[in-house]
Order: sequence, then C-alpha cells, then structure tokens
Amino acid sequence: MADIQLIKELTNAFGPSGFEEEVCRVIYRHTGEFQVSNDAMCNVYMKRNDFSGKKPVVMLDAHLDECGFMVQSIRENGLLNILMLGGFHLTSLPAHSVIVRNREGEKIKGIITSKPVHFLKDSERGNQSLDIEELAVDVGASSRQEVEEVYGIRPGDPVMPDVSFEYQEKRGICFGKAFDNRIGCACIIETMRELAKDAQLPVDVVGAFAAQEEVGTRGAAVTAQVVKPDLAIVFEGSPADDFYYPAGLAQCAMGKGVQIRHMDKSYISNPVFMEAAHKIGDSRGIPYQDAVRRGGSTNAGKISLEGQAVPVLVLGIPSRYVHSHYNFCAAADVDAAVKMAAEVIRGMNQETMDRILRRDLAAVQP
Repeated sequence: MADIQLIKELTNAFGPSGFEEEVCRVIYRHTGEFQVSNDAMCNVYMKRNDFSGKKPVVMLDAHLDECGFMVQSIRENGLLNILMLGGFHLTSLPAHSVIVRNREGEKIKGIITSKPVHFLKDSERGNQSLDIEELAVDVGASSRQEVEEVYGIRPGDPVMPDVSFEYQEKRGICFGKAFDNRIGCACIIETMRELAKDAQLPVDVVGAFAAQEEVGTRGAAVTAQVVKPDLAIVFEGSPADDFYYPAGLAQCAMGKGVQIRHMDKSYISNPVFMEAAHKIGDSRGIPYQDAVRRGGSTNAGKISLEGQAVPVLVLGIPSRYVHSHYNFCAAADVDAAVKMAAEVIRGMNQETMDRILRRDLAAVQP
C-alpha cells in the first residue's frame, strides 16, 4: 500500500523549480536507512548501503520541482509581477491562492489577480486570453514600500500554489498539488524500500531526484553524468487523459494501472526494454497501459543521451490536472508503478541486460 504520509509530506513541500530545498529535507527524513547525499543544484542521490560500484547500474529518476512562479518586480500599488517557473495554462490561474516565500523563509499567502470583472470594458469581456504580464499576486499590501519593509518580499522570491494534501481512504484517491512529480519521488523511495527486502540484487540501484525539470530537464543533465547508469527507470506524474478521450483511445486513465510510455517529444523507447516490462506486467498481474504521446517530455530525454546511450523505461502515474493547482491520482496506480519497477529490477539477469543494451539485433529479421 502506498505510503500516504510520505506522499502528503512530499506534495505539501515548497519546491518550485530552483527552490527544492524543502523537498530534499523531506526525502532525507524518510530515507535514513540508505546512503543519501545532494549536490549544489539540489539533486539528491540515494543508494543502498551495499552499493558496490561493480555491477550494472540502474538509475531510478523523478524530479523534485513543481510548477510555480518567481516575483519579477513590485508595482507601486503593492501588487507583485510574476514569471512562470514551468508551464501553467494562464486561464486557470486568476483567483487562486499562492504562497510567497521571502528570504527569511516566511511564507505569505497571496491571491493571483487580474482586472476584476466589474472594471472590464465590453471589448475585454469577450476576450478569454491572458498574458502573464496581466496577472499579479496580491498579498494584501497597498504599496511597494509595504511589500518590501513589512512583508519582506523582494524580486527573485519564489511562489507556489497554495494547496494542502488530502487522502480519501474509502476511495483510495489522493488530492493535492505537485503530483507532477512528487508522486514520482515517492515511487523512488518506495521502490528502494521494496528492494531492501532482497539481500542481493543483480544490479546496483541509485535513486536520483532531479531538480529543475519543469524549466528544461536541467537536473537530469547533471544526475545522468554523476550516476552514469546502464539502464534507467523514470517515474513521472503523467497527465491523465481519461476525461478527454473515449475508452480505447485514453492512454493514461486514473485507476487503470501504471503508464508505460513508448515515446514523447523527448525520447523514443528501447523496444527490448518495453518487452521486458510487458512480460513482467503480464506474468505478475501488474495493471499497465501503453502510451504513445504526441507531446510532453520527461527526464528520459536527457538520460537516454548520456554516455553511449541509456535505455529508459518511463513509468507514469496517471494524475489529473497536472500543471494546475489541484490534482487527483489513485493510490493503486502508485502501487502498480512501484511493483513494476521493483519486479523489472529483480528480473534483470545478465541475458536480459545484454539483450536490452545490444538492442537484440538478431531478433529483428528483414
């Protein structure tokens, strides 16, 4: 069963791109039985205590950051101009609350505002488009001086959505923010815990929590160089599509199991690795859904290009309304992702590893 307390602490943590320290501290609190370290970028690395460095290395990846904002400037009337850290749809933002963290670490509630409906001209009422420069954050101040001197807010301060995690135990449904990709971070920890039940593994496993994915998969460019994996499994809070496509076309339905991603804009999967995951899912009764994505990207794009190429298995946990304030996901899908990753690693014998790394060309006949 998914560790709901772990998910709660991870998703509630403050962590827009570039400001992931609080998320890192949550990881440290929950991984005392492992070797854990971090670098200057706030990427976090996690190993078993028996890590040898002499076996093939499988990297478990997920990104730490969430979509958020940064204070760009302060208007004379006290409103905060903001820039996006990651990709929100602008029409989903007005009237939602946010948290601004000043440089003393104080967290200040604010409201994203645009011109109130009472003051719109007739020509503006029919225009549903927005520009980020039209939006601002109101923290309750009335002047720039008050914002700076009383609230302690300066340009460069980070901002995140103001949402608290809830779990509907009767239905097995999680509600909160930042499921893209704190759910993936939880999957790394739970997979490592599951594998800790094995005295010996055929590979060395390294959990790599990457910073700054939402602004260009930057952290994974570093973690892939540090870990130098032979294979990688990427966990991602993937956007659920079951409310937008009919049954048969939906490829990321909440409650239908882990998503196995064959391609997106950042990478094309290794078909031999895909085959291994399918066999594990079928033989172990792990529910999964295959996905071919027209858009989107994950850290797999960076990781797959490291060294002499790294085969990557992308496992998605269907999450509704990612890149907005509020998300849903099913705890059962988290369990399916963890089980799939753990069983794939347990089944990674030398023959399977060789077939994946060499692409098994003998099996492909003209």
